[in-house]
Amino acid sequence: MFHAPHGNQRAPLPTARESEPVPTTQQAHTQVVDAPAEKSAPKSACRDAYFDNAKYLAIVLVAVAHAWEPVMDGSRASRALYLLVYSFHMPAFILISGYFSRSYTGRPDQLRRLLTGIAVPYVVFEVVYSLFRRWAQDAPEQPISLLDPFYLTWFLAALFIWRLTAPLWRLIKWPVPVALTLASLATLTPDIGADLNLQRVLQFLPFFVLGLCLKPEHFQLVRRREARLLALPLFAGAGVFAYWASAHMNFGWLYRSSSAQELGVPWWAGIVMTLAFFGCALLLTAGFLAWVPRRRTWFTVLGAGTICGYLLHGLLIKAADYGRVFEDYAWLSDPGGEIMLTLIAAAAVTLLCTPPVRRSLRWVTEPDMRWAFRRDATELGRLRR
Repeated sequence: MFHAPHGNQRAPLPTARESEPVPTTQQAHTQVVDAPAEKSAPKSACRDAYFDNAKYLAIVLVAVAHAWEPVMDGSRASRALYLLVYSFHMPAFILISGYFSRSYTGRPDQLRRLLTGIAVPYVVFEVVYSLFRRWAQDAPEQPISLLDPFYLTWFLAALFIWRLTAPLWRLIKWPVPVALTLASLATLTPDIGADLNLQRVLQFLPFFVLGLCLKPEHFQLVRRREARLLALPLFAGAGVFAYWASAHMNFGWLYRSSSAQELGVPWWAGIVMTLAFFGCALLLTAGFLAWVPRRRTWFTVLGAGTICGYLLHGLLIKAADYGRVFEDYAWLSDPGGEIMLTLIAAAAVTLLCTPPVRRSLRWVTEPDMRWAFRRDATELGRLRR
């Protein structure tokens, strides 16, 4: 390092403190389901209560919707509520994931966190879910495939792909329109196949890309009092529309895992539904974020354990499914039974997000695998200094 005006005078080396990266809120929230924070950073200084609150509330909605799915068919009101919640809970989760992926550039330390925080949990829980299905259904011939995500694990596979492509989206001049084009084209392509659930990866992609494009001031807009007030008529109108649509719409559109042809509609319907669902999900996500508490609450700490709540609550849902609980207890489809299922699902996922559960699963959700990686030159130079 040289200062040109003074010839070959060597610039002073930075001190060790100056050379260390300063932990930021964005680094601490590198993945929404939830990356390990930097070891040296105090957690209270690294995390934003608002986003932890949003992640916890979103994961509760995910668990509750999964609990409703097996019992909702007998009630139009239940189907409408399911349609309303399913329209925005995963888009909200994915959008926040994209927002906290803005700093991803593919640095060695980021790639290590990507592998340990997303790839390793994906592999482990894909195997766990597959073995659980084999045991519960007494079907040892069922294959275990890491290329065909089972049940909830698709999100980890998708997040891995989206995160890897984040630097590319920052190079594109119109990233959101391009992502919407890819999502629309996916709905016209029934031959994509089940590998890594690429149909869902592409159809949910616009929400991740939009998150990459957002700035803190955009979230300040939805946190204003006016936004909270506007969210009330928004959800009221969406609820009325969902009640009407629940009797007419194919819910396959919600899952983004099928093409238009596979859903039995003309090809152009895929483009229309892609744009319509993107707009609806965006409005409802803004309304949801408007009502997320900004201050620390009793559940703020649970936002750091959403990966545990997400991955483990699926085992409870599948256990009830394999045990024919929803079929043998028909009263669960009654209003009282659905309310009870809602409370149980919310309580269970809350428990699964608690710090003791997170600590007990850290070996798989936040593994320390330094033994598996080479140290890059930057890290070695910092250690020498």
